[in-house]
Amino acid sequence: MNDTWSITDLAKEFNVTTRTIRFYEDKGLISPERKGQRRIYHLRDRVRLRLVMRGKRLGLSLDEILQIIDLYDADPTEAAQLKHFIGKLRVRRELLERQRDDIDTVISEIREREIQCEELLHR
Repeated sequence: MNDTWSITDLAKEFNVTTRTIRFYEDKGLISPERKGQRRIYHLRDRVRLRLVMRGKRLGLSLDEILQIIDLYDADPTEAAQLKHFIGKLRVRRELLERQRDDIDTVISEIREREIQCEELLHR
């Protein structure tokens, strides 16, 4: 098992560009060790990158992801982090459910208009 990874290794593993990883570094989400121009990523960086990717997939902003990750540093028991994460997930789920309801309403209205237009054409 590797103890360190290069930026190319992580980019391949997480299917992102090296530019994306450098962007996450600029935002303070990960902080690799530097040896000259070379970045050396440790397990902590890899785990944080995995959390960033998961948060992005769930629709969280980078600021929200950083808050959650930083909570772990403040409370290694993860209790504060998990409570905060649950709150963020709940808000995200509720938003998606409202959007789904809106989409269902629009689809229903489109179906009605299609039927009306077809009836008008057949008259």
